[in-house]
Amino acid sequence: MGNRQTRQGETMKPNTSNKNEHKQLKVLIACEESQEVCKAFRELGHDAFSCDIIPCSGGHPEWHIQDDVLKHLNDGWDLMVAHPPCTRLCNSGVCWLEKRGLWKDMEKGALFFKRLLNANIPMKCIENPIPHKYALKIIGKKYNQIIQPYQFGHGESKATCLWLSNLPELKPTNNVPGREQRLHRLPPSKDRAKLRSKTFPGIAKAMAEQWGGK
Repeated sequence: MGNRQTRQGETMKPNTSNKNEHKQLKVLIACEESQEVCKAFRELGHDAFSCDIIPCSGGHPEWHIQDDVLKHLNDGWDLMVAHPPCTRLCNSGVCWLEKRGLWKDMEKGALFFKRLLNANIPMKCIENPIPHKYALKIIGKKYNQIIQPYQFGHGESKATCLWLSNLPELKPTNNVPGREQRLHRLPPSKDRAKLRSKTFPGIAKAMAEQWGGK
């Protein structure tokens, strides 16, 4: 469609804007070495970086900040998805706090979680397994949502809580059969914690598409 004239004789240019256009976001994926969520946002054109104290295993070191994430919270991010260590915070391990004298470790982990939760970043998602009451008391805020892998195309069960700030709840994209607790049954190994903490690709894709725009 060509230009058309207004009543005042001015030329009005046709609207060629793309309704599907989205703003490029500067995205921090905190405590992530797998780069699963980072790559999902990158695929949509966002300026995303993973950050962890260990090297990345996702194949893109140019998108990885190997450092303490607390040093980078004020670097001008629009959105943060964070995966803080859950070992001392999750309800499944609460029995060990007393038996192994891990209260100080728990408090340190909960305070780190709280630093991420209170970071001066406009949009935030902090994810963790279901926490015990002692961690929640320090964190000071209950989660907004619980999601499962089987809601996003993976026939497995692993309850994951999301603490959300200025973000909508994540909508299921592909409910599938299967409730296998594969990760829970992984045998002891040096990589067990790393494998258990990796975000499922279907969940990473949903985060990028629903919070970053298609």
